[in-house]
Amino acid sequence: MPGTLYIVGTPIGNLGDFSDRGKETLANVDFICAEDTRVTAKLLNHFGIRKELVSYHEHNRLEKGPGIVERLLAGENCAVVTDAGMPAISDPGVDLVRMAREAGVPVATVPGPTAVATALAFSGMNVARFSFEGFLTVNKPKRRQHLEELKSEKKTMVFYEAPHKLAATLRDLYDTLGDRRVAVIKELTKIHESAVLTTLSEAVKLYGDEKIKGEFVIIVEAKTEKELENERPQTDPVALARALMADGMSLNEAAKQAAKETGAKKGDVYRALTAEKDG
Repeated sequence: MPGTLYIVGTPIGNLGDFSDRGKETLANVDFICAEDTRVTAKLLNHFGIRKELVSYHEHNRLEKGPGIVERLLAGENCAVVTDAGMPAISDPGVDLVRMAREAGVPVATVPGPTAVATALAFSGMNVARFSFEGFLTVNKPKRRQHLEELKSEKKTMVFYEAPHKLAATLRDLYDTLGDRRVAVIKELTKIHESAVLTTLSEAVKLYGDEKIKGEFVIIVEAKTEKELENERPQTDPVALARALMADGMSLNEAAKQAAKETGAKKGDVYRALTAEKDG
């Protein structure tokens, strides 16, 4: 019988947020896969847990993953943790979960805090619908493409960012998305926890210091449907109807379709086309 892979959420700052079930799971598994063994060792020491730690992160996941799955198939139980929050969310733990499932290894979750949900609740912004974008890549072409794709996003957007990259990311968000409302949230659940609600243009000024400390979540408000509508190029309804007629549509149907697509009045389009025809 294979063992079980446990996805264990750990505190995002305040150690008092660690659940009893999370502590019990880490104490009872055979070994723990950790993003940074030094960070996880501090967590284990705080709760008096002694357990084998296996390094598993972005740079060694392809090398380490198969061996971990082999141990699971041999009957050992394993917990996967990240430095803070839920593993497998913007985290290489997702690959380990996938490999375990493909190998027929049972997977269980032990939920804990996550910065995404905590920051959204803390922001006070409209978060009924949101899009989690994680960390922006440092690869400039891919970064530019990612941001361009978000210009018409109708949902609130959530980004993670490290302190030394915060200023550059805010500038890129402002340059690409324009001046949106934003919440810049720092050090969730820790002593210096804070949320600054402002605009991207002001945030660029506030956080221009590259020496700033802390881990950040950036929540950017999406544009409203009205704002997006105002930005869309306006199509000439008569020109559109003319093109539809050239494709074989009748004058009446072309006027109706053009009015539907552009918001113009069918009668106005019809009269303009008739006048052209008579002329």
